[in-house]
Parts: sequence; C-alpha cells; structure tokens
Amino acid sequence: MKAPHKRTARRNTRTLRAALVALGLTLTAVPATAFAGTTPAPSAAHLRAAAATGLDDPAKKDIAMQLVSSAENSSLDWKSQYKYIEDIKDGRGYTAGIIGFCSGTGDMLDLVELYTARKPGNVLAKYLPALRQVHGTDSHKGLDPGFQADWKKAAADSAFQQAQNDERDRVYFNPAVSRGKSDGLGTLGQFAYYDAIVMHGDGGDSTSFSSIRKRALAKAKPPAQGGNEVTYLNAFLDARVWAMQQEEAHSDTSRVDTAQRVFLKNGNLNLNPPLNWKVYGDSFHIG
Repeated sequence: MKAPHKRTARRNTRTLRAALVALGLTLTAVPATAFAGTTPAPSAAHLRAAAATGLDDPAKKDIAMQLVSSAENSSLDWKSQYKYIEDIKDGRGYTAGIIGFCSGTGDMLDLVELYTARKPGNVLAKYLPALRQVHGTDSHKGLDPGFQADWKKAAADSAFQQAQNDERDRVYFNPAVSRGKSDGLGTLGQFAYYDAIVMHGDGGDSTSFSSIRKRALAKAKPPAQGGNEVTYLNAFLDARVWAMQQEEAHSDTSRVDTAQRVFLKNGNLNLNPPLNWKVYGDSFHIG
C-alpha cells in the first residue's frame, strides 16, 4: 500500500529560502481575496467544454508536464527527466523519473514491477526485493551502490519510458482529470488537481489531495454543484497553500502563488498559451 503523503519537489527549498532571506526577500502566499471579483463567471459553453475535454487533450497534457517540470526540475524539458534520480533528503528515499517516483512511498516499486512484467530480466528487476523492503522508509538498503546508475541505464529503454508514462497516468494524471471534470472544472482546474496529487498523493492524511479538496469544498462549491469556478479554485489553491506550509520541504508556495494563481487571475481557465509564470524566482514561458 502506498504511503498517503508523497513529495516530489526536487528543489532544496530550505537552501533556497535561506538564500532569499540573505537577500532580504521573502515568498508569501497570495490570499484568494486578492483576486476576488477580478474574473467573470465561466460561461455555460466553458462548463460544457470542461466536461468534454480538458487537460487530457494531448497539447494541454504536454503543457501540464512542462508546468510540473518547471517546478520539479527548473526546466520545461520534461522528457529529459526519465533518467532523473536522487535522494532529496525528504524522508522518502530516492526520488526519480518524470513524476518523482519514490522508493519510500511505493509508487517506484509499482513502476519497477510493471516494467519487469513487460520486460523480464531488465536492469532494475534485481532491485525488486530491496524496493519491497525499503517501502515506507528512507533507507537505501539493497539499492546502493548500483541503483542510481542502473536507473539511468533503464531510462534509455523505451519500454521503461512507457512504463513511467503509464504509471503517471494511472496513479496521478487520470484520477486528477477525472475528478476535475466531475467537479465541472476547466483545464486550469484539472491541472491544479493534478499538481496537487503529484506533490501530496491521495491518501487519508490532512495534507493529501482529497483532504485539500475537502477543505476547499467547505469554503466554496465547484461548478458541478452550482458554484463559481473562480471562487472555488481560489478556495482550492488556498487549501493547497495551507497543505504545503505544513511541511518545511513544501513551504515555498511559489508554484501556486506565481504560477497557477496568475493564470487564474488572468481568467485563463482553459490554460491557453501564451503562458508566463515564475517558480522559485525562475521565469518560464510557453508560447
């Protein structure tokens, strides 16, 4: 069973925060009230479009992956992240791949099991006993010293890349998009759900995706329940910021404040390019 709370942010936010403090700068969450009433209510046509398509459109899905990669890797080149692996010292062991599969949370184990079922005898198959043993811990027992090098070797295999894609979709992307559509949210709202489930997982603890959504629902109704989409998304992002602030490793909330909240303020509920945003002070653009 997967650990309920999952972190994939790969930037050392504590080091970053210390650097910002040294420069006399701070990063603070932007309250929902800052944008209240700045965007018109979504039209009926928008709600129909949200139900019909959204983040699962191939072009929008690629945008979603670039947005996540900007926060996770300081790069829009998400396809170069299949080979990524390191221990970011967040208590979840190794973090790796395009979505931050973790050796301590179970999704890395699921990934390697899928890869091995499809391609027995692959370079990572020998680590399955160790991955089962370290599940729920930050231990490298049985993985070191060769696991990182072998992960990078496997990442050159198209079968392993496809396995990463499929597990990303099964565990994170598809559930987020499905929930977003059922709530009547457009592409931006579906992305907000996706980014939240990527970072926080969807277990039963207070900072999981489902708990974040529950906190938002206590403040506003989604369009599917007759609510205003902008009002609801601001409530959801407020709840997301709260969840991030509960863990030091997540305390830099710029991936919400200077990215998702900016798109929302601009009324870009369909996440249409051009997109301009900042994460951890870095500027990004999709034309």
